[in-house]
Amino acid sequence: MIAEAKDKEIRTSLAVFKPTKVLNFIYKKEPEREWSKKKLAQFEQHNLFYKADDKKFEIVKKLPYKFSFKFEDDEGKRSTTMIEDWETGELFWNCLRKFDGDEQKACEAVKQKYFNDFAKTKDLYFFLGTTQRHHYTAPNPFIIIGTFHPKHITQLDLF
Repeated sequence: MIAEAKDKEIRTSLAVFKPTKVLNFIYKKEPEREWSKKKLAQFEQHNLFYKADDKKFEIVKKLPYKFSFKFEDDEGKRSTTMIEDWETGELFWNCLRKFDGDEQKACEAVKQKYFNDFAKTKDLYFFLGTTQRHHYTAPNPFIIIGTFHPKHITQLDLF
């Protein structure tokens, strides 16, 4: 999959991946808790379809943590891949409110949902995508942009 992403003829940039084994869900504090001026300037750029009477573009609050899955593939290779899913961020903000601003408890609640629930009790798949900035330069250009986690289906005996 990584080779296909780097192949300029194929250019795979989206994929569905089923980890063989999820080993951990990691959260790490961000050194910068606010968006940089450079990043804010990028957000302020108008898009092609902007109209003068459109409402101002609202910038979401920066997550103070990075969240990642550590997993194994079917060949036994271990990887750690960041998840940049909107739902992960919303879960963190909701948990932060629930725990009266206690970031440690909020992060543990996010881990509980993604690792102890989705990874251990569901049939977990990752939606993977690449970013333009790292598509050709990173050893692994993929990040997790979403998850799919249906309940395990048990095949019943026919006889």
